[in-house]
Amino acid sequence: MRRDRSPDGDSTRDRKRELGIELLATLEEESLPLPEAIDRIETVTTSPALTREILDAARKRGVIDREDGRIRTRRGGTAVSLDRGVTVREGEFECRRCGASISTGHFLELDAGELGPFGSSCIRTVLGRDG
Repeated sequence: MRRDRSPDGDSTRDRKRELGIELLATLEEESLPLPEAIDRIETVTTSPALTREILDAARKRGVIDREDGRIRTRRGGTAVSLDRGVTVREGEFECRRCGASISTGHFLELDAGELGPFGSSCIRTVLGRDG
């Protein structure tokens, strides 16, 4: 059995691809350097092949354009607010972006599924609100 498939036959890889595409669709910035976009995609996967797949699929679906080492949103991102689209839970978590131990997890709610947990500063970075 392939590692990217769960026992019930649903493809974890497909789910991750959809999460990555939807994450790119939530970008508030009109333009973002490719390394910053990849940093965000790495909250979904660290596989270089799947990262390329996500970027290619997002381009084909009209979510982004890639040009000169940057990505540009084509639909004007469907921004997620910290009040809506993010669920906060108390518990013992490890931040999906930086690996820190956190007691408050922030989870990004996307149509393709939930992404997280993130610490308070990392959720802001993932959402593009860090500066």
